[in-house]
Amino acid sequence: MSQQRVLPQSKETLLQSYNKRLKDDIKSIMDNFTEIIKTARIEEETQVSRATQGEQDNYEMHVRAANIVRAGESLMKLVSDLKQFLILNDFPLVNEAINQRNQQLRSLQEDCDKKLVSLRDEISIDLYELEEEYYSSRYK
Repeated sequence: MSQQRVLPQSKETLLQSYNKRLKDDIKSIMDNFTEIIKTARIEEETQVSRATQGEQDNYEMHVRAANIVRAGESLMKLVSDLKQFLILNDFPLVNEAINQRNQQLRSLQEDCDKKLVSLRDEISIDLYELEEEYYSSRYK
């Protein structure tokens, strides 16, 4: 497939939306992971007590981890959507697969036909010999 196929506008738009989803989800994962790393560092003494700050950091890490999981699930859904798009819209590949299967089945049919003709000829010869033997032994 050295030549580029021109996609209809709706397919082009769909592919652009897939690309945007991919970039957004990866950015979300990176941003949340970076913020988790920033939250893990120990800071100077502030007006908020350490226990309160620890709880706040714990809560923030849980939220960010949930955001990372959500982005990962979204990426998995994107992969599924891309597979479905490829299966449903890659007609040249589907047609090629159908043609290959047709060719395989035709080849198999030709082989079976040749074997059947050969078997028919052998049976015909054997039957002729058996008839000859039967009729020649019957009249003796």
